Amino acid sequence: MSGISETPYANLTPDNLLDAVEQCGWIPDGTLVALNSYENRVYQVGIQEEAPVVVKFYRPNRWSNAQIEEEHEFLQELVELELPCVAPLSSANGQSLFHENGFRIALFPRQGGYSPDIENPDNLQILARCIARIHAAGAHKKFVHRISLRTGRMGAESAAFVLDNNFIPTELIPAYESTSKDLMERLASFDIPVNTRIHGDCHLGNVLWRNDAAHFVDFDDALMGPCIQDLWMLLSGSHADRSRQMSELLEAYSEFHDFDLQELHLIEALRSLRIIHHAAWLARRWNDPAFPLAFPWFNTMRYWSDHVLELREQLAALDEPVLRVY
Repeated sequence: MSGISETPYANLTPDNLLDAVEQCGWIPDGTLVALNSYENRVYQVGIQEEAPVVVKFYRPNRWSNAQIEEEHEFLQELVELELPCVAPLSSANGQSLFHENGFRIALFPRQGGYSPDIENPDNLQILARCIARIHAAGAHKKFVHRISLRTGRMGAESAAFVLDNNFIPTELIPAYESTSKDLMERLASFDIPVNTRIHGDCHLGNVLWRNDAAHFVDFDDALMGPCIQDLWMLLSGSHADRSRQMSELLEAYSEFHDFDLQELHLIEALRSLRIIHHAAWLARRWNDPAFPLAFPWFNTMRYWSDHVLELREQLAALDEPVLRVY
């Protein structure tokens, strides 16, 4: 991603949207519902005499055709292994990535569900087993075109972006510069393995729970990275709580895939990178009209003041003991 995005979806009217779906080979019945997505535009579209589909309009200039096709290929591998992942639909000739009205488009089967209750240890273990099987498949080969989880891209480049584009209030610039610099120096000492194809954004919003089973959606951020990246976002609470949760996760995870316990020390480093990168993501998308509406608190003095404080807290968190697994 580079530069502050413009308004790539300005011409995505309902008529253009439905016409694009028809050109892909599905006949809409005229009904559509916008779903909760900001990076891309995602809609549920009714299809004549068939179940509705979920249609994703990929954000232009973010991924290449080859990168999106690798995402689709990975998903297809997982589905063939009977993993509960939602893969894109294909046309009769096997095509899953379509190009219509200037957009890259993919259609997915509709998957119902709700966020899983991870206070239930059984649910946590079901999630862990599924993620382990995803990683076992992901370890068989590498992505060729998709990115890897790199400290420089997520950290230093993100911090530079918000500074270079004048998002930081003047009075907070010295504090942000010094804190982000200190954090980047600390993060540079972490050796982050990038040897597995992973989901990359495995928070609870991307897991749909139904009939006592998890269904993993939105592999838009799939990349090469460490296995712990798909596990740490499932943790919450105190250090003791997170240690207990991680113990439960790894007990089930290890049934299907080996886990390198050395990765546990990466959790706070990965959390730090996510915090920095998220702020830069909002900044990069701020010219998209959907973002000021959805995130009205961003780009305020209060937001950046809290952000600097959060980065300082992460500096301290890097010195905390590693989660204890028992």
